[in-house]
Amino acid sequence: MNTRQLAAAGVPALYVQDAHVQVLSAIRNHGLHGDSIKLGVKACIENPANFADDPVWSGLAQCLLAKPLDNSGRDMNLVSIDYQIWGTMIDESCHKQMKNACQLPMARGAALMPDAHVGYGLPIGGVLALENALVPYAVGVDIACRMKLSVIDWPVNLLDRRVEDFKNAIIKGTVFGVGGRHAKRMEHAVMDQDWTICRTTRENRDKAWAQLGTSGSGNHFVEFGTLTISDPANELGLEPGEYVALMSHSGSRGTGAAVCNNYSRLARQTIPKQFEFVGDLAWLDMNSEAGQEYWAAMNLMGDYAAANHDVIHKNVVKTLGARIIAGVENHHNFAWKEIHDGRELYVHRKGATPAGEGVLGVIPGSMGTPAYVVRGKGNQASLKSASHGAGRLMSRTQAKQKFNFNAERRELAARGVTILSAGADEVPGVYKDIEQVMAEQADLVSIVARFDPKIVKMSDDGKSED
Repeated sequence: MNTRQLAAAGVPALYVQDAHVQVLSAIRNHGLHGDSIKLGVKACIENPANFADDPVWSGLAQCLLAKPLDNSGRDMNLVSIDYQIWGTMIDESCHKQMKNACQLPMARGAALMPDAHVGYGLPIGGVLALENALVPYAVGVDIACRMKLSVIDWPVNLLDRRVEDFKNAIIKGTVFGVGGRHAKRMEHAVMDQDWTICRTTRENRDKAWAQLGTSGSGNHFVEFGTLTISDPANELGLEPGEYVALMSHSGSRGTGAAVCNNYSRLARQTIPKQFEFVGDLAWLDMNSEAGQEYWAAMNLMGDYAAANHDVIHKNVVKTLGARIIAGVENHHNFAWKEIHDGRELYVHRKGATPAGEGVLGVIPGSMGTPAYVVRGKGNQASLKSASHGAGRLMSRTQAKQKFNFNAERRELAARGVTILSAGADEVPGVYKDIEQVMAEQADLVSIVARFDPKIVKMSDDGKSED
């Protein structure tokens, strides 16, 4: 019997390799074959205690009877937890990833947001609460990818009357593309923080500084548009009405990716041998030095990503000659230490927005559809989370095969949206309907304001830095 047949016979994934070794031993050392092998494996699975001293199957029996523990003495048997689901536009491969994540031995809570689509390990749009452990790929490659919206003091009619000034401000205010950097280093206090907390941050400090104030590629953008505030009790401190706003989406750039990749690789090397099959869901124990290093590096990347947006907004608004009068911002692709049901847990929100009661956030649609400023309702079932956007319907390769960017650009222009640069892999048709996504999470957030894009810039290099 091969490993696939053993799994089909009912051997748990945790022990299938050990069972295969036992089968080979039964053939070579005991002359068993065919039905004798199948019957022996089946009987051992059904009642391993009867085979604890069996000369052929004792090894498999001992595996099935064992309760593997980690270094902290926790039971490491795979017992899957349930996860809550929001939304109907979620494919089966996404659910498969979520089910795998829910089998991690330290999983204590999970939820899937309506914008969910397949990612590395944990789906994008996945929320996973772990006890005393962090999964680098459940945070994401672009650590602390985030949203920032700034309201400026210019009247809305200037978006049409001074369109070239708005275009020029975006073009001069940031840099797009994989590896993009400013000709002159930007200044920010984040570069005075301790970058020696681990080897990865220490070795990448110069790179991070060179990329400070840049936007990267993938689904990252900087755009001007109109913000319509509908809630009189909004926390922005502004009267209901229309305003000009600047909105951006990007994260911790190349240094964040290096932190994720290095610590995910280390996690694979250090998890208990019987859990090597979890792959991209490999975790770091928070009692370990590596776990503490990753936590510190992740938080530094959070500060760096926030600084990145701060620099972008200051550069763009200064170039325009305007003034920021209000704003809101939030991380996604991050892990927070929170208390849920009386337990201290590390809540991973990979492509999910914090939505605690009264917490503001920004949920974008696409280059041609609205974004929303939202207020969290603190729904415990979602671990106080909401979607981070509309969510992709197709891969970048599929999008490039289906859509013609120039045609999409002309169509958007006819609707009053100017695209300075982008690619076919980011046109509105590759995303889910943001209105449906918002409707499907009405119990998670309430809408404070609506942002309609007018002038949009993204990378046109076709690379992904989601």
